[in-house]
Amino acid sequence: MLITRNVAIIPARGGSKRIPKKNILPFLGKPIIAYSIETALESGLFDEVMVSTDDSAIADIAREHGAVIPFMRDQNTANDRAVIAEVCSEVLQKYQLQGKEFDNVCMIMATAPFVTAQRLKEAYSKLSEGNYDCIMTVTEYSFPIQRSFKLENGLLLMRWPENIHVRSQDLEKTYHDAGQFCFFKVNSFLKQRILFMERTGMILLDAIEVQDIDTPIDWELAELKYQFLRSKKQ
Repeated sequence: MLITRNVAIIPARGGSKRIPKKNILPFLGKPIIAYSIETALESGLFDEVMVSTDDSAIADIAREHGAVIPFMRDQNTANDRAVIAEVCSEVLQKYQLQGKEFDNVCMIMATAPFVTAQRLKEAYSKLSEGNYDCIMTVTEYSFPIQRSFKLENGLLLMRWPENIHVRSQDLEKTYHDAGQFCFFKVNSFLKQRILFMERTGMILLDAIEVQDIDTPIDWELAELKYQFLRSKKQ
């Protein structure tokens, strides 16, 4: 019987600009990164739950909540221009130097308190049983992008004027990244070197489960949504 090895990678660099120290700020009384770590551990899916960081304070908090820091992130993947795929590639390479290899990776954002163990299990099941390279979380655009506008020479114009008289319910549904996690096969990733791969499936989330956190107002909205979801469960 083949044994499948999975690792959760939580990228958390120290140089957040829009919200300083964003990855470890208290979210309803607990460092926000703790939610991602604890949910990954709760799922029972992973041989290791690791945090990739260049920051010693983040590393200390991550360890306190159960993650491992087998190595620190290099400076060239900790700058503003580095992309998550490069971080995952670096992590896999460094693990390989330690003699550790994994079959699947789940990249979980450090600021994703809405991720649940059930969603992680759902994604892993879909990845394992279907013909996919990657499974990512998405949510539906709240209004059809086919009816969107653009600004040109001070005038508001329709981006796709042919849709001006089309009812919104008759337009094709469109989706965007929910900014929570993606679960992918290592072999596929090493060939394609991107996270949005050729055969990517989705876990569809309701809007109440999703909140991009880039500003203080985003943070407050995320806390309100989280409290609402928690009250519904109770």
